[in-house]
Amino acid sequence: MNSKFKAGAVAALAGALVLSGCSGEKKETVDVVGFSILKSANEDVFKAFEGTDDGKGVTFKTSYGASGDQSRAVAGGQAADFVHFSLETDVTRLVDEGKVDKDWNQDKTKGIITSSVVVFVVRPGNPDNIKTWEDLVKPGVEVITPNPASSGSARWNILAGWGHVTANGGSEAEAEAYTSKLIKNTINLPGSGREATSAFVDGGQGDVLLSYENEAILAKQQGQDIDYVIPPETLLIENPGAVTKDADDTAKAFKDFLHTEEAQTLYAKAGFRPVGVDVQTDVEGANDPSNPFPAPEKLLTITDDFGGWDATATKFFDEENGIIPQLLAAAGKETE
Repeated sequence: MNSKFKAGAVAALAGALVLSGCSGEKKETVDVVGFSILKSANEDVFKAFEGTDDGKGVTFKTSYGASGDQSRAVAGGQAADFVHFSLETDVTRLVDEGKVDKDWNQDKTKGIITSSVVVFVVRPGNPDNIKTWEDLVKPGVEVITPNPASSGSARWNILAGWGHVTANGGSEAEAEAYTSKLIKNTINLPGSGREATSAFVDGGQGDVLLSYENEAILAKQQGQDIDYVIPPETLLIENPGAVTKDADDTAKAFKDFLHTEEAQTLYAKAGFRPVGVDVQTDVEGANDPSNPFPAPEKLLTITDDFGGWDATATKFFDEENGIIPQLLAAAGKETE
C-alpha cells in the first residue's frame, strides 16, 4: 500500500513558468551546479523537465561536488544558471557576491528544494547495535563523517549530534563535551558526503557513517550491503536552490518545475523527503518502502533549535573562532 506523507509547506506551487524572454528565445543549455549527493537523483528530474513544454530542446550541463566547494567555485566565476546546495549559507555567499538576488528564498518553500534527515549507516544487521547518539561515542566505535570545512552534509551531521544533547535538556557545555567525544571517535573526514559513503561502503572503513537518509536509501537501491538507523533525535536537512542573476527564463522555469508534484515524487523515489507537496509513492531501499519517511521521535530544525543559519554558521563553523574547528584542532583532526 502506498503511503501518504507531507513535508515543508502545505500547498504545491502551481505549474511551471511560461517562458517569456524579450527575444522569444530560450537558452538550450542550463548550467546546474549542485552538491554531490544530487547527481543520481537529478538524472530522472532532468528527463522529466525535458518532457515539458518549457523543457523541450533543453539540455543540462552539470557540476557536482562538496557543497561549500561548489559555492566557492560559482563565487569565483564558474558558470551556473541554477544552484542547488546543501546549506543556506552556500547560497547566501552568492547573494553577498552579487550573483543571486536577495529575494531568492521568498517563495512558498522559502527556497528549499529537497530535504532529508541525518541517519546512521551501519553494517548489515547492525552488528554493533548502534541505535542512539550515545552509541557513537562508546570506546572503540569508529565513525566516518565528511569534512565540515568543505561539506554541507558534515555540518548537518555534527549539529544533529550536538542537538540531541540539548533536545534532551542538556546544557551547551554537555553538548560540547559530547561533540568532542564524537569527533575523537571519527576516523576519516572525506571531502564530501558522496566520498564519505564511498569510504564506508567501498573502502570498508568505520563502524558507522553519519549521512543523509536519502544517501542511505540510494546505496541500498544500488545493491550496497548496508543498513541504516534513524536515531530518536535527528535534524531536518533542508537543501536550498536558486537561479543566478544571469539565468534566463529556462532556468527559472526549471526551478519552478522542481516544486511540482512530479519532480518531488522523483526526488522522493531517490530517497529525499518531499518539500511543499503531498506525495504518494513507495520508495525502494527505504527501511519500509510503503512508509519510507517515518517521523523521528524528535525532529530538530536549524530555525527552531539553533537560531537559523546565520547565527549557526558563525557560532559553530567560523574558521577562527567556531566551536567545531576548535574541537577538530584539539582532537588533531585534519580539516584542510
